[in-house]
Amino acid sequence: MDAENGEESSTVAGLLSLGSASQQPYVSELLSFTLDRLHKEPELLRVDAERIQRQMQEVAVGNYRAFIAAADALLAIREEVSSIDKHLESLISEIPNLTSGCSEFIESAEEIMEKRKMNQTLLANHSTLLDLLEIPQLMDTCVRNGNYDEALDLEAFICKLSTMHPKLPVIQALAAEVKQTTQSLLSQLLQKLKSNIQLPECLRIIGYLRRIGVFSEYEMRLQFLRCREAWLTGILEDLDQRNAYEYLKGMINCHRMHLFDVVNQYRAIFADDTSGSEENYDGGLLFSWAMHQITSHLKTLKVMLPKITEGGSLSNILDQCMYCAMGLGWVGLDFRGLLPSLFEEAVLNLFSKNMSTAVENFQVVLDSHRWVPLPAVGFSAGSVSEESQEDINPPSYLMEHPPLAVFVNGVFYSFYLF
Repeated sequence: MDAENGEESSTVAGLLSLGSASQQPYVSELLSFTLDRLHKEPELLRVDAERIQRQMQEVAVGNYRAFIAAADALLAIREEVSSIDKHLESLISEIPNLTSGCSEFIESAEEIMEKRKMNQTLLANHSTLLDLLEIPQLMDTCVRNGNYDEALDLEAFICKLSTMHPKLPVIQALAAEVKQTTQSLLSQLLQKLKSNIQLPECLRIIGYLRRIGVFSEYEMRLQFLRCREAWLTGILEDLDQRNAYEYLKGMINCHRMHLFDVVNQYRAIFADDTSGSEENYDGGLLFSWAMHQITSHLKTLKVMLPKITEGGSLSNILDQCMYCAMGLGWVGLDFRGLLPSLFEEAVLNLFSKNMSTAVENFQVVLDSHRWVPLPAVGFSAGSVSEESQEDINPPSYLMEHPPLAVFVNGVFYSFYLF
């Protein structure tokens, strides 16, 4: 019987099963009630519901302020949540901008840090950089004071830096300034070659030019000869051309001393390359230059010799030319064989000029002479001794004919000049 009641209870419980587990005790309690109790249960539940309703009303009336406050709070919370939702949406929309701004800030900060690092490095190497920036000025000072070795050392240092750091603007700017100073140094060295300097100084200057490296070996030889020629030309230009005799003396002395020195300087400076034969290396540059100088010398002689009006001066010039040519013969520039034709022409012109003058004077005296017999002067022609016959003076009886005496004097003067 109990077993049957248990099965019925399980069946009823299965039929009255509710979704909530909290209602299971009440259902189990209902199953244990009698039929009468079950008939009364709805009324009891109604009474309980009314009682609970009254209690709820009493609680609501007694705590209405709290309910109103809770309602207001709920409304405020809803508004705040709505505002928060709007701000959250705005924040979400601004997040990409914030992200990009942060990225830009990071990049800017990295650049600033890099610049700061560079500034710190610059500060740490301030003295070294200051020394570098002063190199052009220091080199210019060295050039002005003639300290060419130090100037070229600085130039080589800057060239090395420029090769190692071709993309650094500061180094390239320094290299440009140093290049300008090097051009000034080059001009000074070439100007020194145009002055009166001896072989040791020439060697030093050529050594500096080789260190600069502007000229090739052939160009350096050509520059050397050009500069020395400019120096010789300057000496000749300082001579007074109004006096042909003095000018030729100065020109001959200049070529005798300085042309000899220039040839020896050239051979001494470039001896290692030529090995005693300039033609094998520079195409006869020295020989061409020397030939040009000798040709210019002979042309000047040809132009100036006719301006000399005294035979003694002409003879003196010939002696000096022969001496000059003999001295230059030691360096292969003996031009004595070219002198006779020039001086023969000059002597012939001078003799012809003097003879023409004698004839003109004879003609003038002859035209103005009064043919009146004059008394004999001195000894007669038959009383002349053998000693007097050897005398080179004209016989005194020529004074009987003054025009003839004037002509004879002119002829003797023409011969006496030579």
